[in-house]
Amino acid sequence: MKNLFNAIVIALALFVAYTVYYTVLGNPDNFNDPETKHEPKNGNIYGTIYTGGPLVGLLMSFIIIAITFIFERSFSINKAKGKGNPANFIKEVTNLLAKGDLDSALAECDKQRGSMANVLRAAVLRFKEIENDPEFPGEKKVSEVQRAIDESMNLETPLLEKNLVILSTVASIAVLVGLLGTTLGMIRAFQALAASGTVSAIQLSIGISEALYNTAGGLIGAIISIVAYNYFTTKVDGFVYMIDEAILSITQIFTIRIKS
Repeated sequence: MKNLFNAIVIALALFVAYTVYYTVLGNPDNFNDPETKHEPKNGNIYGTIYTGGPLVGLLMSFIIIAITFIFERSFSINKAKGKGNPANFIKEVTNLLAKGDLDSALAECDKQRGSMANVLRAAVLRFKEIENDPEFPGEKKVSEVQRAIDESMNLETPLLEKNLVILSTVASIAVLVGLLGTTLGMIRAFQALAASGTVSAIQLSIGISEALYNTAGGLIGAIISIVAYNYFTTKVDGFVYMIDEAILSITQIFTIRIKS
């Protein structure tokens, strides 16, 4: 399902980007030569960008992909936090566990939902199941709870980090595609000079436009992706650290309860 969603996003981004490139940027009304579309009208930004070549459409699709996954990651991470304030939720659960009210703590986890609640719920539920089980001596109970926590964390952490690799990949590829477009543009410019033997302002401007607009598109896509990747990585790390603190607190409560 995850791979299908990613494939659909990428396919739609390519479709939208190239549709815009050929129908909006490449509209004949944007050019003095509607048939060849080599000479954009003076001051017409759409036609000028179009002269950057087909790689402009690919770079636009990278920007669309980056923006799409920024929204997707924002939604997913906010959903992982649960319905209420995570700090208040942790405080409420630890207070209930300190009082020995395991059922209310489980109810609070069910009410909160999200990744943090799932991890804490797994710990509380497992402790409740083995608390009075003679097969588990004191220290083994804590180890069993920790095992349940680790299993739950192994399920939840990938959900927090998924699709971040797409943002980092777009950041790398956008720069390379932009560089490719820059190189092709300069090749076109010098080929025009070599073929004519004289400086053709139109052909030279086409090549330079292709070079500059691909450079700009690659940098825009890379900047958006890098900033988003670093932002979400920091956010996920902070969220996981908050979960670890909550786990430490409830583990200490369980240890005290076992020894008492």
